[in-house]
Amino acid sequence: MNSDPYSFSPVSGVPATEAVDAAIGSRRSVRAFLPDPIPRQTIVEILRVASRAPSGTNIQPWNVHVVTGGALDRLSQAVLAAYNDPQERERHREEYPYYPLQWVDPYLARRRKVGWDLYGLLGIDRGDEAKMQAQEGRNFQFFDAPVGMVFSIDRALSQGSWLDYGMFLQNVMIAARGRGLDTCPQASFNPFHRVLRAQLGIGDEYMIVCAMALGKADPSRIENSLVTEREPIENFVRFIDS
Repeated sequence: MNSDPYSFSPVSGVPATEAVDAAIGSRRSVRAFLPDPIPRQTIVEILRVASRAPSGTNIQPWNVHVVTGGALDRLSQAVLAAYNDPQERERHREEYPYYPLQWVDPYLARRRKVGWDLYGLLGIDRGDEAKMQAQEGRNFQFFDAPVGMVFSIDRALSQGSWLDYGMFLQNVMIAARGRGLDTCPQASFNPFHRVLRAQLGIGDEYMIVCAMALGKADPSRIENSLVTEREPIENFVRFIDS
């Protein structure tokens, strides 16, 4: 198999463990995509296989809006307009706290490291608020991906269904890798849920979970060379034998 950890192509005869491990191990958050369109049938296949995710008593809490073409452009422009206007941006708040209300280590240190590693690749110095805001704004363009997805959940459901939803989202990302595609899950859209509702016709009975970019990674972009670190399993696993 290809030694590049970010390369994955299904090959006939490859053991299932290698194929699955390659798809999982090569997944990363891509922040620059090629404009190449993704066939609708491919998107359908990804979401169909992802829907095999487990859920308590088979509730299947996922709800997905797939946005492409002119609709994607309009959505991006609407969210960007809200983000780039300081007064308008202050009006928007996420409906649930994705991140902790008070950061503690080791989580704060990990967050800071990945942020500064990315900014370092992009040549953004600490304190350069203008460049930081411009980079954050690229989230709302889905990093130029040809496909944007917005995931929502019925407010009638509870915490367990959110856990189930995470498994569905992971399945989407792994199924995309199995087809040589890339993704970027994006909680950055969450504060702008009112804009998403207006643009996509999402009812108030649904809460926005996150968005996700889908497409082919642009290999020429330096930000896509970022490799995030993972803790060795000795730091978070305990084997109890007796």
